[in-house]
Amino acid sequence: MSSKNDKFYLKLALNLAKQNEGLTNENPSVGCVIVKDNKILSLSKTSISGRPHAEDNAIRLANTNDLKGSTIYVTLEPCTHHGKTPPCTDLIIKKKISKIVYASNDIDERTANKLKKVLKNHNISTKQIRMKEITDFYKSYFFIRKNKFPYITAKLACSNDYYIYSKKNKNITNELSRKTSHLLRYKNNAILISSKTLNKDNPFLNCRIEGLENYSPTKIILDKNLNYKKNLNIFKDNIKKCIFFYNRSNKKKLSVLKKNKIKHYKVNLDSQNNLDFTEVKKKLFKLNINYLLVEGGKELTKSLIQKKHINQFFLFKSGKKLNKNGQLKIKEIVNQLNKKFKNKIILNVNLNEDKVINYS
Repeated sequence: MSSKNDKFYLKLALNLAKQNEGLTNENPSVGCVIVKDNKILSLSKTSISGRPHAEDNAIRLANTNDLKGSTIYVTLEPCTHHGKTPPCTDLIIKKKISKIVYASNDIDERTANKLKKVLKNHNISTKQIRMKEITDFYKSYFFIRKNKFPYITAKLACSNDYYIYSKKNKNITNELSRKTSHLLRYKNNAILISSKTLNKDNPFLNCRIEGLENYSPTKIILDKNLNYKKNLNIFKDNIKKCIFFYNRSNKKKLSVLKKNKIKHYKVNLDSQNNLDFTEVKKKLFKLNINYLLVEGGKELTKSLIQKKHINQFFLFKSGKKLNKNGQLKIKEIVNQLNKKFKNKIILNVNLNEDKVINYS
């Protein structure tokens, strides 16, 4: 099969992988296409929660049991190790698939660069076609595996003149922007805010897109002195998916967390007398939170950018100015973003008069 066709099937596999990006826990989201005699036999991707893997799904969903002589296309080299499930190569060997075409090497030491060795005695050929768009897709997964930290996305919404609060209206951006921002909540394991934002805005921190409500992220609160207010909205919806990080113990507030079985962790302070965010990241990684969305206010966002904790940033910018009705200007943060991040792209998303800018 020509290299042109190979790239076509790999791009198709990438589109499949993108569908479950951020939803596969510690496992990467992989796309898989099985082809025989120029005919697609099956299409699949890694399941939500990370198992079964894409290859397993594609093989089981194939419209024929006869996969002998077929080619399997995957965005990431198939796993060769025994983990919570058997290696994907076992099933590929069992089904007598003739060829594996993959784009990117895995960074996982249990699997990385072991494919040819495993398949050596099974008459299965391998071919790697490196594609920039697929390598770029796995940057977040590689970062998580290498650093043992969550991959952190942050977002802010502002008016055209860079205010994040309005004296008159609750919402700065339009409904399309708000729905798009809720897709970020859907695509991340957890969402993090400070207690200052929690007490001021009293948010729900859930995903309010119809059909995706069950994929709302875990709610992370940075509350140094446990100053959270009573009867907050985050306690009304899936209270078990709340986690508090604190330093100084307010006995009364601590007892409420314990009584309601809300996870809470004491962490040290950094040199600026804030919660040590590196310590927070390490704990979140141990809790199997790999993709974290920060929806903090001005001060938290500014601090995390300055200390290089943010991997990518989405700025939702309204087409309207607030002028005298605006509060808390973030022009300084925008200047930070332009200095700290190499890439700045206005995303091709129809938000009417609004726009969203991605920094990475």
